[in-house]
Amino acid sequence: MSTAAISPGRQTLRRMLANPSVIIGGVLVLAVVLLGLLAPVLGTRDPADISPKDRNQPPGYETTVRDHSGKKVPVVYRLGSDTLGRDVYSRIIYGARISLVVGVSVAAISIVVGMAIGVLAGYVRWLDGIIMRVMDGLMAIPAILLAIAVVSLFSAGLTSVIIAIVVPEVPRVVRLVRSIVLSIREEPYVEAAITAGTRTPVLLVRHILPNTIAPLIVQGTFIVASAIIVEAILSFLGIGIPPEIPTWGNIMAEGRAVFQLFPHNIFYPGLVLALTVLAVNMLGDGLRDTLDPRFAKRL
Repeated sequence: MSTAAISPGRQTLRRMLANPSVIIGGVLVLAVVLLGLLAPVLGTRDPADISPKDRNQPPGYETTVRDHSGKKVPVVYRLGSDTLGRDVYSRIIYGARISLVVGVSVAAISIVVGMAIGVLAGYVRWLDGIIMRVMDGLMAIPAILLAIAVVSLFSAGLTSVIIAIVVPEVPRVVRLVRSIVLSIREEPYVEAAITAGTRTPVLLVRHILPNTIAPLIVQGTFIVASAIIVEAILSFLGIGIPPEIPTWGNIMAEGRAVFQLFPHNIFYPGLVLALTVLAVNMLGDGLRDTLDPRFAKRL
């Protein structure tokens, strides 16, 4: 079958499967997703269970506990225990859920809000200057400082953390969508549609918005990685997710006081965090190389 006979969608899929970054990043991201979804059946315990007699134990520590019937059962702390005797392995596995929820939620909200504002800025000329000055003002503030300022206005919790991370991410999406709209609106087929009397909503949906999908997919992966890091920073500083809810950030925060004696409390969650962010960024780079025509020609 000739290349011309293959549908564009199939060609794109072939390029993705031929890109090592997409394969490796996708497999690692899928592994993290499965860890979060299958946490209860991966040999974990309740991440909130406290055992003072077993606190600050090294990886592989074995002990016995009594179950609900009073019978002693063996327990292995695969990655050690923290200062309250909680199982670090279980807390890391359950912490993947929070990181994934934050990352995906922030990416979805940022893309929806940023796309709507970016389309207005790029298509409605008189709004462009006003919107972009506001976006420039937000981008002038470091993302982590802006997130800290926003989360300090609300009580600690998942919703406030998501809102705090969305605020600095929206301007980046707005700038991306605006630049795409500004270039697409000058294309001959868009000008022909305007001349033919096509209504603005139909013009946006049919001719302009489809051109933003591929760049936004790539941007979304980078937002996921950034959101996971910012959430970990906020939790590490003690102003993000409450300590009773396991996240990679507050696991490391609780272990920093005894890091020199018990480094496993920071090393293992930090390693999982780094691998997850690396995987998401690899997936994003691979999707960019595949979906962006300028890079696709090199594959």
